[in-house]
Amino acid sequence: MSSKNSPYKAKIISIESLQQGKWIQTKKINYSDPDGNDKQWEMAIRTTRSKEVNVDAVSIVSILHHPKGKELVLVKQFRPPTEKVVIELPAGLIDPNETIETTAVRELLEETGYHGVFRKQSPITFSDPGLTNANMVLAHVDVDLNNPKNKHPKPQLEDNEYIETFSLPLDNLLNSLELVMKKESCTVDARLYHFAMGLELNK
Repeated sequence: MSSKNSPYKAKIISIESLQQGKWIQTKKINYSDPDGNDKQWEMAIRTTRSKEVNVDAVSIVSILHHPKGKELVLVKQFRPPTEKVVIELPAGLIDPNETIETTAVRELLEETGYHGVFRKQSPITFSDPGLTNANMVLAHVDVDLNNPKNKHPKPQLEDNEYIETFSLPLDNLLNSLELVMKKESCTVDARLYHFAMGLELNK
C-alpha cells in the first residue's frame, strides 16, 4: 500500500544513445514518473539480443540424480567486471535463428559436456533492472546419467572460453557454495545464491 501514485503510471518518452560499444551500449532514457515529472535514467543494453525470441540469454538448471543424492550442475569462470572467478549456472546468449530450447541444450553441452533434454522454461526475467534491460529465461534441461553419452562428459569450449564444470549437492547448496567461495576466494552469481537461499529457507 502506498500514498503515492502507482508505479504503473510511469511511461517511457524516448531512449537516446550515449556511447557505442561492440557488445554493450549505454543509453539515456527520458521518461515521466507517476507524478508526471520528466526524469532521465542511464542504462546499458546488449547489442546481441535475439530478434526472433526477444531474449538475450538462457540460464540452465540441470540436476544430476546420483545414488548418493541430487547434485546441481555448475560452472566457474573468470568475469572481468568482478575481477574474480564466479560460480554460476551454465548459461549462454541466444544465437540468431535459434530457439530458447535449442540454446539451452547447446549451451549445456558446450559448457559442461552433458547431453540433455529440454523440459520447461521460466517466463522472461530481468537480471539487473536498475542498470540494464538485459533479460533471460531459466531453462530446465534434464540430464540422464544412464545415457552412455553422459558417462564421461567433455565440454566443447571455444578457444576463448575457460570454464570449469562441477556439481554441488542440492540439499546443502547454500553451505556448499559458501565453502567453495571461502576456499577458492571466488564469488557467486547473485541469482544462483538467491536460488540456494530459497532452498535453504524452504527447509
